Order: sequence, then structure tokens, then C-alpha cells
Amino acid sequence: MICYEVLPWLTTAIAVCYGIYLTYKTSSCCDRKDKVNRQIDLDNSKVVHSFDIEDLDEKAVFCRCWKSTKFPYCDGSHNKHNESTGDNVGPLIIQKK
Repeated sequence: MICYEVLPWLTTAIAVCYGIYLTYKTSSCCDRKDKVNRQIDLDNSKVVHSFDIEDLDEKAVFCRCWKSTKFPYCDGSHNKHNESTGDNVGPLIIQKK
């Protein structure tokens, strides 16, 4: 049988521990580690690029993994990304016919 003098302390300790658990659980799930884009135009709320098809060469290769140092153009960084993550992302290739 629990002593009634200990019950308020035990309840408070459980409540504090639960509050700490919720704090760390919430911060870890909302952490920015799951972002795809970690380096390109981070100060913008949305990264958008627009191209006129007439201005492109015969073939244009665009990055879809967000790892390219020449973004928005592909530099092959998806190969290393795919090896390390098991992903299967590749570039977007646009060709004029």
C-alpha cells in the first residue's frame, strides 16, 4: 500500500517526466534533419526554377535529389545519395527532338 504522503510527490514526478518526454519527442519529430533541401536558397520559403524550353540546349539534365552542387542542374550527386540511403532517385532529363 502506498503511503498517502508519498502519492503527491510520485504524481508530480510522473507528470514532470511525462512533460520532459513530450518535449523531446516533439522536438525530435519536428527537427529539420528530415529536410530534403539542406543547402539551396534556404532563405526562401519555396525554391522554384523556371526555364524556357527555347533557351535550353539539345539536352538538359536537372537534379531531383537536392544534392547537386550545380543545382538546379544534375552533377551526378544522386549516385552517392542512392548508395548511402538505398534510394533510387535520378535526374530529370529533357531532350529536344
